[in-house]
Amino acid sequence: MIRLALDPWNPSPMDRSFGNPGSRFLLWVDAVGGFWVCLEDEVVLGQPDSSARVDIPILGDLSARHARIRRDGEGYVIEGLRETRVNGRRVEQSALLSDGSTIALGDTVRLLFRRPLALSATARLDFLSRHRTHPSSDAVLLMADACVLGPKPTSHVVCRDWPCEVVLYRQEGALFCRVASIASAAAKVKDHATEAVFEIDGRRHRQRGPIHPNARVAGEGFSLSLEAI
Repeated sequence: MIRLALDPWNPSPMDRSFGNPGSRFLLWVDAVGGFWVCLEDEVVLGQPDSSARVDIPILGDLSARHARIRRDGEGYVIEGLRETRVNGRRVEQSALLSDGSTIALGDTVRLLFRRPLALSATARLDFLSRHRTHPSSDAVLLMADACVLGPKPTSHVVCRDWPCEVVLYRQEGALFCRVASIASAAAKVKDHATEAVFEIDGRRHRQRGPIHPNARVAGEGFSLSLEAI
């Protein structure tokens, strides 16, 4: 019998350095899609332009710096640097965003603002128009302290076929992954779940571990990758 060495949860300074996420990355969820993840409290949306700092570059008829979204405490505010509308109303200076708000940037780019998990400050921007980020992604995640991936409709990324929830979260400036206990069919009969064991870049972890912007995470019934931008 081969015994697998499992890493206990005791993050060292090296682990924390390993988990430094930077300000944004692409999250590729197998069989689900790709997501543009921003970690800053304030992000600028606009046309891809190497001369202007744009956190969310969108291929469309936009200015280089078209709008700014700011996480303010538990809420979000959008500032229109160029023509911007929220729920059909022109943004003169700034406007509050709530779950279900529609955002129009210029004449053609349309976004839907979501806060699917009420107790989380993390938000999501879905494209209502045909436009996408550059490089292309299916949606944008404005990640606060944590981002939940899983089968529940309130997850920030809904993964209908996953057997458990996976949470990406920030701690002491680093990025970590936590996997909930997996409720297998046998475990459900006994009214308990099995402890989650998963891999980060081929290294086994129990329940949680540090990740970096080019990490590969895989476990029973789920897998995802991060890509530095």
